[in-house]
Formats: sequence, C-alpha cells, structure tokens
Amino acid sequence: MNYRTIGKTDVSVSEVSLGCWTMGGLNWVDGKANGWANVDEDDITTAIKTAIDGGVTHFDNADVYGNGRAERMLARILKKLGLQSTDFVIASKMGHFKGTGEHAYHPLNIRHQCEQSLLNLDREYIDIYYFHHGDFGPWLEEAAATMRELVKEGKVRAVGQSAYSAADFERAVPVVRPDVLQSWAHGLDDQFIREGSPVNQLLEKHSMSFVAFSPLAQGLMLDKFDPANPPKFEEGDHRQANDKFHTEFLSQLKPKLARLKQRFGDTTEDLSAMAQRYILNHSHVACTIPGFRNERQVKCNLAAAKSSLSFEDMKFIRDTLSE
Repeated sequence: MNYRTIGKTDVSVSEVSLGCWTMGGLNWVDGKANGWANVDEDDITTAIKTAIDGGVTHFDNADVYGNGRAERMLARILKKLGLQSTDFVIASKMGHFKGTGEHAYHPLNIRHQCEQSLLNLDREYIDIYYFHHGDFGPWLEEAAATMRELVKEGKVRAVGQSAYSAADFERAVPVVRPDVLQSWAHGLDDQFIREGSPVNQLLEKHSMSFVAFSPLAQGLMLDKFDPANPPKFEEGDHRQANDKFHTEFLSQLKPKLARLKQRFGDTTEDLSAMAQRYILNHSHVACTIPGFRNERQVKCNLAAAKSSLSFEDMKFIRDTLSE
C-alpha cells in the first residue's frame, strides 16, 4: 500500500481507503431514500480487519450515513478489534442532516453535529471534517468561520469540502479554504479531476487534494449487473431512483466493459484494480474510497494497491468509456 498526504497538512492516507456509507444501511432523510441495503456487522468487522491488514488507514464516514449508525458501528468495530481509533485517519461530514435547525450549515448545527460525531466515533477530534455539499444558503461565511474555530479548538485536523458541481466548488473554496475536496470520480465521469477542468485548476491553485468516492461507479465498472435482469433495490436504498441501473444504460455499458476485460482481465479484482488505478493516476488525487459490504469486496478493493496503468492504458480506458 502506498500513502499520500492531504494537501498541505500532515494527514496521510492510504491510496486505497474505505467509504462507510454502506454501513449505515437503509435510511431516509426528509422522506428521501439515502441509504443502502442493510449490512451484517460481523461481515463488516471481518472486512475492516482485512482492510487494515492490507494497509488501509483511512475510513470516510458522515453523520447522515444511517443517521449516525455508520459512525457508531465503525467505533465499535475498531474497539472490538482491539485497535486505537487514533491510529487511523477518520473522516466525517455534516450538511445533509439538519435535525430541527433552520439549515444544516447554521453555525449552531455545525457545532452540534461535530460534537455528536465525536461521540459516535468515540474520539476527541476528527481527522478530516467535510462540508458534505455546496448548498450553504446564507451561511457560507459563518459556516467557514465556525469550521476554522473547530480547527483552532483541536476538534478538527483538516478541512474538507464535498460538492456535486464545479460551480459549488468554485463558490465555496475561496471562503472555506479547504485542504481537500471530495466528490465522485470514475471512468464514466471524471469531470472533477480531468486535467484542465475547473475543479482540477482549483486543486492546483490552492494546493488541495481530491478524495474520490464511487471509483467503481457503485459497482457498474465491475460488470456485475445484467441488462436483461436489472437489479431491484429496497425502499430506503438510494439506487432505486438511479437510471444507470436500468436496462437501457446497462445495455450500452456492457460492450464497453467487454473491451476493457479483454485488455485488463475479466475477474472482479482485475476490473476493480483497473477502475481505481485510472482515478489514482490523476494529479492531486489522494485516494479512492470505495464502499464495501463484506471481506470479498474489500479484497477486490485492495487489488488496486498493487496495480499500475501506462499512459496508453489510460487513453484506452478513456476512449472506450467515452464512445
């Protein structure tokens, strides 16, 4: 496993890390599904042990993942394994859970959510604390100031900004002054990390790192879904409303994946390694944070740690998926 430093901080993360969203299970916020199918904690425990044995040092969490369930589960598991939480880089986020407040980024809510995450994680500080999205309402300046106060108080080591559009990043970064940005990045959509893109230019200008969630495009890059029998998801699983899991998109993707399999191998490990290394080869990317449900998925995620791609390989992937 290789390790990369976050921005200009002293926080170092394993280039293959783990995202904890799945650990929150089925969930709703304001009546909208934002979870995944429920997980078995024993399976997650074995998976996390395997990840740590493979060199993973960074776990990405959020208050909204199961509305605290994922944070509490991670703390329980590390304790159960006899490990010190502070030996790992634990990230969390706030912004999608406002409780009874006026807005999730109201300064009082930020403080409340930070304190609750610290309790959930059984820690005195959060290594990387993110604003989870770019919709600050009228609170951008106040939210950024509150985050800086949390850093001064020793409750946050590094500041992160997650968002889902270049415009949101461009608006937030000059005010928040984060150390790291986070959003999706995978072979089907690398808009935020592509050389010359607006967000890539922000990363360069402000010496920030990028943490890539969904590097496997929620499993689409692993050729695990059959267009003739598309997956069915439970109520509370956010994928239920995603058109990419329907027959039309899966049918278009299938022949592209076949070409990638011919070049890079046809096992799940081969495809995972190829998909993640494609992201890790971009400048400013610190790590990928694929999700996981069990040990098998963690082992597939870890395949990327020992992989490599040439310039020609990168071009082949880009050209194949953009057709």
